[in-house]
Amino acid sequence: MAKARRKQANGTPATVALARAGVPFTVHAYAHDPAAGLSYGEEAARALGVAPERVFKTLVAEVDGALTVAVVPVARTLDLKALAAAVGGKRAVMADPAAAERSSGYVRGGISPLGQRKRLPTVLDASVAAHRTVCVSAGRRGLEVELAPADLAALTHAHTAPITRA
Repeated sequence: MAKARRKQANGTPATVALARAGVPFTVHAYAHDPAAGLSYGEEAARALGVAPERVFKTLVAEVDGALTVAVVPVARTLDLKALAAAVGGKRAVMADPAAAERSSGYVRGGISPLGQRKRLPTVLDASVAAHRTVCVSAGRRGLEVELAPADLAALTHAHTAPITRA
């Protein structure tokens, strides 16, 4: 138990979950600029020099009243109707930011699909399959993890579906 706490002190719940699972990953840190506004994912892509198609943002929506996680490229927009359909629902809306933070255990702009406080249904945009590795938030602003899409899907118990539009 003490060992797990020590690991957590040196990382985030996301990086701890990755290390515990034995999944290969790379942590990328950058200086978050508070003036960057709400485009945290685009800021990460620019700061890391990674194509925006490979940097995925984590969004929390409500599908028929139940919180659901969508992981989509920062260069694209979540299609709420497609997300609802992907999980067998009828209607989706973006979740209240406070509800997303409470459920995930992370702050907005640093919500990771990995190591969330509460496991939620998760959908990865189908474009994830086009990449050998992708970057997602490591659990705080200014910190990303790079990993294989298959590992991301396995650790989040996600399925893939086309849930974005340009």
